[in-house]
Parts: sequence; structure tokens; C-alpha cells
Amino acid sequence: MFELLKAGGILMVPIVACSILALAIIMERFWTLRASRVAPPQTVNELWRWIKKKELNGRKLKALQGSSPMGRILAGGLLNAKHGREIMKESIEHEASQVIHDLERFLNPLGTVATITPLLGLLGTVIGMIKVFAEIQLAGVGNAGNLAGGISEALITTAAGLSVAIPALIAHRYFIRRVDELVVSMEQEAIKLVEVVHGDREIDVEGA
Repeated sequence: MFELLKAGGILMVPIVACSILALAIIMERFWTLRASRVAPPQTVNELWRWIKKKELNGRKLKALQGSSPMGRILAGGLLNAKHGREIMKESIEHEASQVIHDLERFLNPLGTVATITPLLGLLGTVIGMIKVFAEIQLAGVGNAGNLAGGISEALITTAAGLSVAIPALIAHRYFIRRVDELVVSMEQEAIKLVEVVHGDREIDVEGA
């Protein structure tokens, strides 16, 4: 592997760095964007029980706020529920915007990696072909070994760039879709909470 990287030339260094960064982001986002962490069903069910039994207080609101991103959104709405429906909805939207920003963390760098690594590979291709033509100009086409070295460098960097970019792009699209699904789920629970608090809907406690 080291010999292969060495044969690819200096541009293999940023390509390898991009691959390490992409792998780190993918592993971190897989861990962070779990439904059980972002929008755990037990958190919502426990909140409905508190509301139904009129046990909701400041201490439990604080616990709800720190339990998960969804808990943070719901707690933000409940803290301002007494000020009316519109203020409650605005509070939920404010918290939701911050939560969404956190969920999308590192996705832009991952998309950047997916974009620039093929370009780095293409640059390696161009540099490799320049070396080939320079060798042809100096020594003609008789030295096949030198020509093969330049062509090999061009092909290795191109392959390496694509090998990093393709998984990074797939992961980036997957995580964007994952965030959208989580946001929809949290939005539905937030709407339900507003309707319950303002008497437009009955509490539906799962398993109660």
C-alpha cells in the first residue's frame, strides 16, 4: 500500500488526508444521528405521562431539556406555553433551528471532501501526463519505463480520488436524508404538543 501511495506522487498526501477526515466524519455522524439519541420514543411518552398526571415542573422540564435534541425542542415550547400558542410555536421553531444546525454539523466538510477529491485526482492526472510528455520531449518514446511511471502516477491519483469521493458522496446524501427524517419526526411531536397544551387534542400516551 505504501508503495502504491508513493507511486501516486505528492497529491496522494491531501487525498489520504481527505479520506481520513471523511472516515472520521462518517463514523461520528453515524453515532450522533441515531434515532434513539435524537428522538427517543420513551422521552415523548414520559412527557405525556407527566402532562396527564399534572406532574410537570421546573425540575422535570430541565431534565427533558437535557435528555435529547427532541427533548430540548419540546422543553423550549413548554417554557413559553403560558404566553399563548404563537409564542410557544416561535419558541419551538427557535430551538428547532439550533437543533437542526447541530444535526447538520460536519456535513458541509463531508460534502467538500466528496467534491474536491476527484479534482485532486484530476490534478494528479494532469501532472502525470505533463511528466509523460516532458519525457517524450527529452528522450523520445524509446524509454517505455519512464513513460509508464508518469502514466501510472496519473491513473493512481485518479483512482484514489474517486475511491474517496464516491463513499463520501453516498454518506453525505444519506446523512442529509437522515436529518430530514429526524426533523419531520420532531416536527410532528412538537405540533402534537402545541395542540395538547392548548386543548385542541387529547393526550395519547403509548402503553398507558
